[in-house]
Amino acid sequence: MKKFIVLALALCMALSMAISASADGKTVINVMSFTDEVPGMITKYMEAHPEVAEKYEVKTTITATTDGLYQPALDQALSAQDSNSPDIYCAEAAFVLKYAQGDASQYAAAYEDLGIDVAALTEAADIAKYTIEIGTRPSDGKLVGLGYQATGGAFIYRRSIAKEVWGNDDPEFVAEKIGAGSGNWDAFFAAAAELKDKGYAIISGDGDMWHAVENSSDSGWIVDGKLTIDPKREAFLDLSKQLMDNGYHHDTQDWTEGWFADMQKDGGVFGFYGPAWLINYTIAPNSGEGENSSAGDWAVCPPNVGFFWGGTWVLAGNTVVGTDKAEVVADIIKWITLDTDEESLQYKWANGTLNGEGGTKDTVASGVVMAKSNGEMEFLGGQDMFEVFVPANQYANGANLTQYDETINNYWRDAVRQYTAGNLSREDAINAFKQNVADNLDVEVEF
Repeated sequence: MKKFIVLALALCMALSMAISASADGKTVINVMSFTDEVPGMITKYMEAHPEVAEKYEVKTTITATTDGLYQPALDQALSAQDSNSPDIYCAEAAFVLKYAQGDASQYAAAYEDLGIDVAALTEAADIAKYTIEIGTRPSDGKLVGLGYQATGGAFIYRRSIAKEVWGNDDPEFVAEKIGAGSGNWDAFFAAAAELKDKGYAIISGDGDMWHAVENSSDSGWIVDGKLTIDPKREAFLDLSKQLMDNGYHHDTQDWTEGWFADMQKDGGVFGFYGPAWLINYTIAPNSGEGENSSAGDWAVCPPNVGFFWGGTWVLAGNTVVGTDKAEVVADIIKWITLDTDEESLQYKWANGTLNGEGGTKDTVASGVVMAKSNGEMEFLGGQDMFEVFVPANQYANGANLTQYDETINNYWRDAVRQYTAGNLSREDAINAFKQNVADNLDVEVEF
């Protein structure tokens, strides 16, 4: 079955690239992504620049991350190192370090080699520091990727539940109840006990807590080539068990039906940890309909533990450097990641105007854009979410990521679930996790 998937993937890639090379009279810009988000942005760029569209044609290959297909497809295309290799490609937070700093970073073009004045433009746009850290290649210290979103996290909660349990739904009050800025979970668990007494879970599952734990850790999973379990990440075993043993959550797994159901009015869950995109693209679509809709009953406050979650970085292939399309590729990347005027992607993205008025608002990487944007949302009862999410970006840390995070996180969270379910002891859960890493990754593991 695996051989069939690989062969099918290779055939799809070959057909896609053959088509890319057959454009009549136009220079082809090859784009690879795991969703249609960035390709959609590039379409908007081409619509706004008809003079570019006259000379260039965009060919897009979208391969979902489902079943781990995107990275092999991208690796194959990059390693070809020919005119059909991707000129622009995308990587998300879970695996971006492989392409910006790790095993595949040699295929990325330095922004400055495309003619982008990196130092001046990142400073002028006030780009979030962590997005620059993640997109900088250690081997030469050059910037090879930037994001357009800012994904600093907050605590997203239900106003009506706060009102019922504590008689106050103000963000400043709720922030104090969960210990905002404390860097620990003491106040959070005290609040969880009070919520349980009224029949509510403080979060849906331990995954809602995991991203805050993961991204606030002092070190990543790999240090000097060795598997390292940061004390804050190891403590997730105890935090998760405390949630389970006390009935403070519904024991759901994120991205499952039970998790989505908890976002509705009768879900019985107080809150979720996440960035602005979690509100826009996850909670809102799953908030229910009619009488069971929770829309308008949400608010955001600073979290007890600062973190970031997710994001997409835009990179250029090194084969585009020195070609006649380098200037256009550079201009597209600047429009997405660095421009700050009202016609730029980030401004439109922040203010919900990319597809016309009344669209979804989101936090972006440019502090300059955020300062002149309005984050008021009906879904949040009219609250300006930017007042919470913009400061949240200062907690974001790009230094604790590794290129293996997506895989290792899955192993770790599975081990934690086995422990909290009573299937493994704490020690056995840690050893099972280590064994998984040792068996499947080229990483030194000490038992």
